[in-house]
Amino acid sequence: MSADWKVIRRESLLTSYVFSVERRVVDTGTEELVRDVVLHRGAVAIVAVDDLERVGVIRQYRVALEREHYEIPAGSVEEHEGDLLAVAVRELREEMGCEAQAWRPIGTFLNSPGWTNQTIAIFEARGLTHMPRQTMGPEEATSTIEWWDRDQCRSFLSSSGPIDATTTIGLQHFLWASGD
Repeated sequence: MSADWKVIRRESLLTSYVFSVERRVVDTGTEELVRDVVLHRGAVAIVAVDDLERVGVIRQYRVALEREHYEIPAGSVEEHEGDLLAVAVRELREEMGCEAQAWRPIGTFLNSPGWTNQTIAIFEARGLTHMPRQTMGPEEATSTIEWWDRDQCRSFLSSSGPIDATTTIGLQHFLWASGD
């Protein structure tokens, strides 16, 4: 029974500025098993909706994919940050060059609980005011912004290419909330 399972040893394998990797030995009550786990402080994502009822998406290069990828604005929680809404406000300013008058939490989900503890909190932002972007790093600095209407969102979601879960959840929320 999994209620009896207990982590009995931990070994740090890697520490980076975004995440760390830990090897855990688990006593199941009948045997020991070893699992490597990615530890992450969490992240936020934003469904930014403009006055024309379009969602802001970013196209940027992703090293892990070795190509550009469309996604809603998102970013990691820094070590000193505890307020997820404040992180979302920062990320919207950095990546989209926007401030929002109205914020609404959509939900929080686990990215992939089989190997990471990362959670992502998604917010909806409306009443946008545009300002200069405050990009961080070369990926954001060379990224481009697009504003998609409902038809473009539906088309993207039905495409054959892989779509990240955060963007899928955010765009599905946008379509669902508007009655689609």
